[in-house]
Amino acid sequence: MRDILETKRKALKINLEPSIYGTFAEIGAGQEVARNFFTAGAASGTIAKTISAYDMAFSDEIYGKEESGRYVSQSRIEKMLDHEFQLLEERLITDKYTEKRFFVLANTVTTLNYSKTNDPHGWMGIRFQDEVGAPPSDMVIHLRLLDSDTTLQQNVLGIIGVNLVFAAYFLNADIQTMIESLVDNLSVASVEIDLVDLKGPAFSHVNERLANLYLIAKGFSSAAVFDPKAEVCQAKDLLYKKDVMILRTKFKQKSTPNFDLFNKAVEQFKKSQLVNDERIIVLIEVLMSNPLDDDPDINNSDLMEFAARAEELATTGNYVIVSNFTRNHKLAGYLSRCKPHSVGISTNIANLRRVFDASRYSEGYTDELLAYVSDLFSKKVKLYAYPYRSKNDDEIVTTANMPVSEEARPLFDFLVKNRYIEDIENYDTKFVKTV
Repeated sequence: MRDILETKRKALKINLEPSIYGTFAEIGAGQEVARNFFTAGAASGTIAKTISAYDMAFSDEIYGKEESGRYVSQSRIEKMLDHEFQLLEERLITDKYTEKRFFVLANTVTTLNYSKTNDPHGWMGIRFQDEVGAPPSDMVIHLRLLDSDTTLQQNVLGIIGVNLVFAAYFLNADIQTMIESLVDNLSVASVEIDLVDLKGPAFSHVNERLANLYLIAKGFSSAAVFDPKAEVCQAKDLLYKKDVMILRTKFKQKSTPNFDLFNKAVEQFKKSQLVNDERIIVLIEVLMSNPLDDDPDINNSDLMEFAARAEELATTGNYVIVSNFTRNHKLAGYLSRCKPHSVGISTNIANLRRVFDASRYSEGYTDELLAYVSDLFSKKVKLYAYPYRSKNDDEIVTTANMPVSEEARPLFDFLVKNRYIEDIENYDTKFVKTV
């Protein structure tokens, strides 16, 4: 088990390393990292400059405008890293700096507003030279702040910033240790890190997909989203105001995803929700939770299998989401934070049968069912259910003949009648699989 240094000792160790030298650029609410280095002592050996362009006019003048109008974004953090690192290379050129390894730590963050109506989150990144004179490498993370107090959130940012600089310089040889260290000295459930973007020679040995899956395995995040090139992307940036259609699959499921019926579901979703092709995002989900439940200490070999599965599904031309959402309403809750226009989830009727089967639960079934339905269908979600063939009597099962417990029947009928749950239509029976 590794020794975890407290935040002040980490900052002091960095300050006392004579080759580490650079800039802290913090905009928005994230003006906490540099303070930790100043208070640790010996900061003059590390800090070339600190800057906090809090006013948007100053920020635009320094880093340029954001065409999207979103300043808490990956685009903004990249502009900040580009600009500040270029200044280091242009201005620190005398003999005094020939043995320095330059860095820029940047962040753009929004914490909880006064009315507590926003989603506190931000981007933080470091561009650094692992060796003197080497091309720089980048480590950028997206984080969500979960504390209900602004002061606590600011403290979390300051600690993560120290952890990020320390991880970049002292732990980059071991990707798992590096990621674990990002939450050193933080309380449980104070932050979620849902993306890590790694570039440059310091990370030439790293599979970025594995790094993001490790966030899920360690409980830092619930899901990771990959584009058709199998490169990680931030969920909200991708799904904001989009119409999202998801096919749920299990890792190592015996059969391949039923794309024949899923394609029918996509077309039905587009028709019923009046979706155009430019606005739709199709996601294939790989459920990661079953192996995690069986073996909480998931190893690198397991993660490599997940990464390979994500890459395989990305070759279909769709986006892929790897998650630990065992139930549809957990997935819906995650997607609702991304503020999509609408969501369709394609699922097998067999999965719905388990939900509406009271015998599979102990006490409190009706309460649990009501909570499930409320959480799921209050978030602009529709279920598109594809049939299965019963292995007992070879009957094709749809919502019309699916077994439902007596106490759940009125609720199930309501959902079907009001088209919260729809059968996939016009399917070919040869594609219906036996369950």
